[in-house]
Amino acid sequence: MKYTIKVLLVDDHAVVRAGFKLLLATSPNIEVVAEAESGEQAIQLYPACLPDVVVLDLSMPGIGGLETIKRLALRHKKVNILVFSVHDERVYVNRALNAGAKGYITKNSAPEILPETIEAIYNGQAYVEEGLLKKNMSEALEQHDFHLIIQTFSAREFDVFRLLAKGLTAHKIAVELCLGYKTVANYITQIKKKLQVSSIAEIAHIAILLGVLKH
Repeated sequence: MKYTIKVLLVDDHAVVRAGFKLLLATSPNIEVVAEAESGEQAIQLYPACLPDVVVLDLSMPGIGGLETIKRLALRHKKVNILVFSVHDERVYVNRALNAGAKGYITKNSAPEILPETIEAIYNGQAYVEEGLLKKNMSEALEQHDFHLIIQTFSAREFDVFRLLAKGLTAHKIAVELCLGYKTVANYITQIKKKLQVSSIAEIAHIAILLGVLKH
């Protein structure tokens, strides 16, 4: 029986979205009905196009992917969100699924995985790319404790934590996330307090330890 799966593509790179559309055009049952370059735009577009599946990147300016998932899931109980990201670390997978995503695959996966996963999620299945949920950290207590602490971060705290670890200053983070400098400074204070650290170097070390930041 003929059916069409309506997809909303959310990625801040136009070239990437164009590539996704070409790939999905090979599937007779999938149609890209709308595109968004930010989480804010995706939230605005969703009620108008009512997609069956939202394919969403995590690393975007503005509110970012994780907060977008959270807001869409809160406002639209039946939303189906598939994360399609460069991040393959377990901390990202867990946060996305906890926020309300139904699936998670990486941009390094085989091309046919994307349409197959969209089909699976449309049919009510949850899907996480094989291997992403396997524990890839040692069992050291220190790592386990940091992992638990980071799971308590809000979406914004996690974004600030990640950008701090990458070496961005508070002013640059404010620009990247479209926040006020004082707001970012408050987030940094809270992050340091929760992790019980006093320097950015320690934050970067924790990020590397947990796979949030590569060596």
